[in-house]
Amino acid sequence: MASVPKRVAERLASGLKRYQPILDSARARDVNESDTSMIVSDMLAEVFGYDKYTEVTRELCIRGTYCDLAVKIDQKLQFLIEVKAIGTELKDQHVKQAVDYAANQGIEWVALTNGADWKVFRVSFGKPIDKELVLDINVLSLLAKDEDHISRLFLLTRESIVKSALEAYHDQKQATSKFILSAVVQSDAVLEVVRRELRRMSPDIRIETDDLRSAMVQDVLKRDVIEGEEADRARKKVHRAANRMLRIKKQEAEEPAETPTSGVRSSQPSAAERGTQG
Repeated sequence: MASVPKRVAERLASGLKRYQPILDSARARDVNESDTSMIVSDMLAEVFGYDKYTEVTRELCIRGTYCDLAVKIDQKLQFLIEVKAIGTELKDQHVKQAVDYAANQGIEWVALTNGADWKVFRVSFGKPIDKELVLDINVLSLLAKDEDHISRLFLLTRESIVKSALEAYHDQKQATSKFILSAVVQSDAVLEVVRRELRRMSPDIRIETDDLRSAMVQDVLKRDVIEGEEADRARKKVHRAANRMLRIKKQEAEEPAETPTSGVRSSQPSAAERGTQG
């Protein structure tokens, strides 16, 4: 996770101390969605560092409907925010609404929040459109002195968006997901290493890569990481990466070697030699 600049960490810590009582009070009073949206708008400015007047837009019109908040930097939409009343439990239908807004606007990032809970999704524009939960935090449970808590909160800040820290966090999280790890373990490259290690232990055994893959699938890996759409996507991603590496190695092997020039004297006289001639 990206390191948090000291001044940003201090702003986040003081912001937590200021807004946790405000959110607690709002929840106790069961304030409505409009009032919750006002609190979230203030948090975007005072905690997360966005300019309230030039970078935060309220009621963004999207195909005849309105998304509660949108964040722009240099006039470019960065992410949308759908706000629910602070007493509302965030459910699947709310996620769908937020993702639909992002899909209709062509925006990759969307946040769903009730002020206390923040769920940030990455939207992928395939067929069908899909989403991935990247960040899920509860502001009321965070501790201002906990560096890990501050680091996670940092991902929502303006500084994070400018530095693509949220994108990097997503990439790291995706690379270490159970589906990707399962797909890597099932890949020919990894199974070949396992096969060699097993032969070192027992030189007389004869085991093929396909036999190892079957053993992994049937006896080692859990079913939820080898079946389903996410598992299929992970296998395709690992396969594409392996093919890309093979192409690179093939291209490098086909490139002609440079002709060595060391030790070969040019037939043309040097500038110094030309100066002494005549």
